[in-house]
Amino acid sequence: MEPRNLANAGEPARDVPDVPAAFRAALESLAAVVVRPEIELEPIPAPQRLAPFAHAVAANVLDPDDPEDDIASARFIVLFDPEGHEAWNGTMRCVGYLSAETDEELVDDAMFSEVAWSWLTDALAEAGAGSHTVGGTVTRTASTRFGELAGPEHSVDVEMRASWTAEDTDLGRHLQAWLEVLGNAAGLPPPGVRLLGPSDRVGSETL
Repeated sequence: MEPRNLANAGEPARDVPDVPAAFRAALESLAAVVVRPEIELEPIPAPQRLAPFAHAVAANVLDPDDPEDDIASARFIVLFDPEGHEAWNGTMRCVGYLSAETDEELVDDAMFSEVAWSWLTDALAEAGAGSHTVGGTVTRTASTRFGELAGPEHSVDVEMRASWTAEDTDLGRHLQAWLEVLGNAAGLPPPGVRLLGPSDRVGSETL
């Protein structure tokens, strides 16, 4: 499968004459983001009361064994206030939320939350996404299913909520960073690396 981009994510706002140039530029940079094939990305309705201008996208990581199911999901929201926002210390705020099922053993790892948070700070730095006023939470939840409820008996989910102020309008870098965090939470291999499946292992053993 080939990487895809978020086709025309910023298109709805381009025909509106009073959209600020900075917000237009931000949407255009989002539309140019190339998405790895395991992730589906699509525009969704944005919150209307948090800022004068807003845009949002949803991301889902497909289950390789069941394309109809997702193993992780996320949202990425852009809030823009031309007048600036005191709490943001800027005009452009990025808000991210993700949820993913993770390794059951991690629920007892006291350092997991710190490691998960470093996924974001490292991804922003590696993407060259200038940011400040970064904050958020990492939550781990362990669940046990009983009776006839379908699914694994034990599971552990991780949720991350984060927000930060972008220092420029190239929000494509910020979205790429958030998708990197999503990939880490979902346990995806680095881009371009494919994990061996059972058939691959059998073939390699016969060589």
